[in-house]
Amino acid sequence: MKAKGKTYRYKDNVDTDVIIPARYLNTSVASELAAHCMEDIDLDFSKTVEKGDIIVADKNFGCGSSREHAPIAIKESGVSCVIARTFARIFYRNSINIGLPILECPEACDNIEQGDVVEVDFETGKIKNLTKNKEFQAEPFPPFMQGLIESGGLAAYMSKQGDM
Repeated sequence: MKAKGKTYRYKDNVDTDVIIPARYLNTSVASELAAHCMEDIDLDFSKTVEKGDIIVADKNFGCGSSREHAPIAIKESGVSCVIARTFARIFYRNSINIGLPILECPEACDNIEQGDVVEVDFETGKIKNLTKNKEFQAEPFPPFMQGLIESGGLAAYMSKQGDM
């Protein structure tokens, strides 16, 4: 599985209240969450993000509350992957559970800027900055987790297992 898109670049400690502001948590409709994704840090994000685009951030992405609304809003907005120096652990797990691919790669974060075009190979963990012609190596997910993400998350994966 691969992803390719332009990047949205953010700094340290992007918390779940910035990813999806609490004032919108009265809905669980994914498209409504996506319409307000990142608006407190990047007012134009939901208007300009395109299917396949990639978020790149520094340390502790997804810190704050443990709500699943944050990775759901990101995934529903069309983002194909989040690359960060580090993730908050609960955000990391919630992302996997809903099928949002995330990779930790400090070297990539040091060399990717806003608007760069990046390609990610989830099987190998290779991250290519096509704009700067540079390549980085993240730790790929084990096959089980790749299957979970490809299925669209834990619930869909478990449903498919029941069909076997």
